[in-house]
Amino acid sequence: MLQENERFDHLIKEDLHIIQNDAYFSFSTDALLLGHFTEVRQRDRILDMCTGNGVIPLILSDKGENLITGIEVQSELVDMARRSVSYNQLETRINIMHMDINEIPSQFKPSQFDLVTCNPPYFKMNQVHQHQLEAHKIARHEVLCTLDDCLRVANHALKEGGRIVMVHRAERMLDIFESMRRYQIEPKKLNMIYSKQHKEAQTIVVEGRKGGRQGLKIASPFYIYDQNNAYTDEMRRIYYG
Repeated sequence: MLQENERFDHLIKEDLHIIQNDAYFSFSTDALLLGHFTEVRQRDRILDMCTGNGVIPLILSDKGENLITGIEVQSELVDMARRSVSYNQLETRINIMHMDINEIPSQFKPSQFDLVTCNPPYFKMNQVHQHQLEAHKIARHEVLCTLDDCLRVANHALKEGGRIVMVHRAERMLDIFESMRRYQIEPKKLNMIYSKQHKEAQTIVVEGRKGGRQGLKIASPFYIYDQNNAYTDEMRRIYYG
């Protein structure tokens, strides 16, 4: 099951195992936050864009019996994700597809999904410091897809009233809101993530609704660490349940 330089990591809360390789982009706390703040409803058909090694489909599979499609452009990550799905015996519910998200409008009929999740590349191409490993650069920088691509494709994929939940850098919040509205997706919920109290927000999780009415709810601040640099109770629940 494992290939050279690969390892199994344990998603403790979900009691699932995921294959990772440090030569490619391994999931981070941001993915766990995205999975945590994503509400899954009983009949939701789910599309996860920029799925990487499949961590979001695995996390969301623990929230119900939903059918989940993951889209990833890097073939090595697709292979790892598919083997993780197989190892956890979730083949009947999770389908990992090797595809550029920009191909979704030509490969899927419109309005097929109730829920879209996305952990996209955070940094623009003109970022001064880019990762030297190509696999990491693709995952972190807007090399193959941009924020605008993600929202344009989400508009195609979502049913009217469907939701997209995205994790991103706090500094890109206005870019996200502008792009959402450009594609008829209304920002509805905002979670601000802080490393600890008295620090600036670094990460946000935003939920938008296709064709939704105006009105944004801002949740209470979420802190990852307490003043003793230990995980807060909220963060521990994400990791350990």
